[in-house]
Amino acid sequence: MSELTQKECVPCEGGVPPLESDEVERLLTEVNDWEYIKESVPKIKKSFKFKDFNGSVDFVNQVAEIAEAEGHHPNIDINYNRVKIVLYTHAIDGLHENDFILAAKIDELV
Repeated sequence: MSELTQKECVPCEGGVPPLESDEVERLLTEVNDWEYIKESVPKIKKSFKFKDFNGSVDFVNQVAEIAEAEGHHPNIDINYNRVKIVLYTHAIDGLHENDFILAAKIDELV
């Protein structure tokens, strides 16, 4: 279990710099198989596969509960038995520790 799962997301209204690449790389070691997307707005993403559509929806509902509790909301795409989750902090157009906290908590669901 990652230490990140013991943390809580902190409100981010902007005004803080996004994480630098070296810090992103370090935090990636604390989550399972999230991909670092190095675009103009850096993100992390992960795809999940389930038995069927209901499995995907059940998973997304669990993610939604965690996201609401943390006050940090991912972008979620459902395509039948596959779910893609993309995380980044909109207020800073980049990655924040909150993204990795949420990723670690999502990892615990599967």
